Amino acid sequence: MAEKVTVSIPHKLGKEEATRRIKKGFAAAREKGGSMMNFADETWNGDQVAFNVSMLGQNAAGTIDIRDDHVVIDVSLPWLLAKMAEQAKVLIEKQGNRLLLEKK
Repeated sequence: MAEKVTVSIPHKLGKEEATRRIKKGFAAAREKGGSMMNFADETWNGDQVAFNVSMLGQNAAGTIDIRDDHVVIDVSLPWLLAKMAEQAKVLIEKQGNRLLLEKK
């Protein structure tokens, strides 16, 4: 059974700059790959992106809503990752800050 995890990451970038950095972060994540988290695809619709990600060999789907002063990340985790939802939430926050919103 899937479990939804929601993370809000504050920023002071404005919507346009946050969007630019998130797009750049997705491109970098796809290019580099990695053993912990791999982004399979992304579909943009205005200020929201829907994505599929593979974490620890499990697939998850989510969205990122970009707002003027924060982003909201919603991810539906498969049962294995749902069992580790708190740790997954910390990982999502860390990766979200590092890959998507850090100064670039």
